[in-house]
Amino acid sequence: MNDEIKIPEGILCSNTHEWILEGKDTCTIGLTDYAVEQLGDVVFVELPEIGSEFNKNEPFATIESVKAASEIYMPVSGKIVEINEELINAPEIINNDPYEKGWLVKITSETVQEDSVGLLEYEDYKEELD
Repeated sequence: MNDEIKIPEGILCSNTHEWILEGKDTCTIGLTDYAVEQLGDVVFVELPEIGSEFNKNEPFATIESVKAASEIYMPVSGKIVEINEELINAPEIINNDPYEKGWLVKITSETVQEDSVGLLEYEDYKEELD
């Protein structure tokens, strides 16, 4: 893993390698540095429309790299309120900074507390990978 990447405090990770950071009114979702490392150079990201609603574990986006195309799954149920539009023209941002500039979407969620059960803190997630 890239030791230069700063991991935000308080993120939770799913077993499908998405991360979520709960904020005051919204939750930010992205791909973990492990997932990005496995994908290789990201060349395309398809993000959902603002206002779309997704259930936990439902695919909400697609990412393509030089190695493969993968679906990205919603770690908690919610409604898309913002997408990272920078990624549309510069998907490689995800490779360089998956947590700060490379986030994918922001959502509102009524069920974030219940849906977060089973998600792992970053340190525990990293241990599961070893």
